[in-house]
Amino acid sequence: MTARTVLFIAEPQSVTAIFPTLQKAGLQAGLADNLNGALGFIKKSRPCLVFCRPRLQGFDARAFLAKGAETPGFPPVIIFSASGNAEQATEFLELGARDYWIEPLAWEKIQLVLPEDEPESEPEPAPCPPKVQSVPAGSGSHQGRFQIIGRHTAVLRVLALAKQVAGSKATVLISGESGTGKEMFARYLHHNSDRADKPFVAINCAALPEHLLESELFGHEKGAFTGAIQRKLGKFELADGGTILLDEITEMDLGLQAKLLRVLQESEFDRVGGVDTVKVDIRVLATTNRRIEDTVKEGKFRQDLYYRLNVIPLVLPALKDRGDDVLLLAEYFTNKFTAAYGLGRLAFTDEAKKWLMDYDWPGNVRELQNLMERAVLLAGQGPIRPRHFLMGDEQWTPDDLSAIDADQQAACEGAPPSTPDEAVSVMPLHEMEKRLILKSLEETTGNRTRAAELLGISVRTLRNKLNEYKKQGLDV
Repeated sequence: MTARTVLFIAEPQSVTAIFPTLQKAGLQAGLADNLNGALGFIKKSRPCLVFCRPRLQGFDARAFLAKGAETPGFPPVIIFSASGNAEQATEFLELGARDYWIEPLAWEKIQLVLPEDEPESEPEPAPCPPKVQSVPAGSGSHQGRFQIIGRHTAVLRVLALAKQVAGSKATVLISGESGTGKEMFARYLHHNSDRADKPFVAINCAALPEHLLESELFGHEKGAFTGAIQRKLGKFELADGGTILLDEITEMDLGLQAKLLRVLQESEFDRVGGVDTVKVDIRVLATTNRRIEDTVKEGKFRQDLYYRLNVIPLVLPALKDRGDDVLLLAEYFTNKFTAAYGLGRLAFTDEAKKWLMDYDWPGNVRELQNLMERAVLLAGQGPIRPRHFLMGDEQWTPDDLSAIDADQQAACEGAPPSTPDEAVSVMPLHEMEKRLILKSLEETTGNRTRAAELLGISVRTLRNKLNEYKKQGLDV
């Protein structure tokens, strides 16, 4: 597989940290800091996506987008900024930018907008059943695809409701266990609405303490508090005209809930330390992994806010309740990761399929995705067996252990294992665990809450593991 290329037009120190992650996913990363260099790179390397600053010395994104508008086959462009504002976002979207992002750049977000590979020859017939696939509505430069894959009745029912309300301005409350795909459904709603060419802004309400969350949501004026050295626009202003996603809404403090209620009812708010009222036109989506009715009864969530958010309820089913969708999704993710790592197609043994169907999936679709990446890396040339899931000693058969013993003996005598698959298999489980934990932190740019979610463990467990690694002298 030929590696795809992503071009960054920015200061090197602001983007190079994510390059190793892109390379592991089979992508090449290019860097430019002026208009001529960027255009020359695009002509020579044909990147599939471009991320660029609004302005650099020797570069203005407006001129760059104007050049792109008159160039056939020009790659989609995403503008990213450390602060930004709603007016600037609207301007760039009207000039043809695909989207406008606020830093940091995270791999989880980037992989959602990467164009799919174009086949070099006629594709083979799909070996799996038809997929329920969502394609964003709208025109212009928004060409991204948001797939919701599944054929189980519970998924089809939610998808049908989502399609029906996507074009409205109604507030939607998306609930379901962690890892069921709540943000994917939120993005589906946005990209199938008439706001698809406007900003989509997401914020995790559990990731910040109350005073910081208020500033992130509503912005602040210069001097509003210690460290407020300039005016900052909040997420609501940056999402003006588009959609805002309030992730883990039940973690929001009661005081902030009152301010949020005002935004929903009056479409206005005040910045922290401000005196002028800011008017916005926004569609609000919210997610929760709790039974929000219980949170209301406990007095931790305002009942009036609950009613205002719950105009359209979307309840996502747990993966364990989706039957054969487990195998459908497993094959989808396997094909995705074999393509990303430049490997051939991998099949599942009957034992692996049985294991997948019997497993309880506490981490839902997110856990399945991570497990398939692990299996692809460990299976080598395949096929994928239960032992490649690394979920417990009971998966290792006597034949597996005999093969590992033979390789361990060969290694002691200075001889390498016979295949890449076997070379990976002799790695101690605790070492594999450490690598997966460190990889999750890299993928989430150090966000421990998100890393724990990806791994399907609690933040406390992750913290304990990191403390162990610190005692071993590892800088984490």
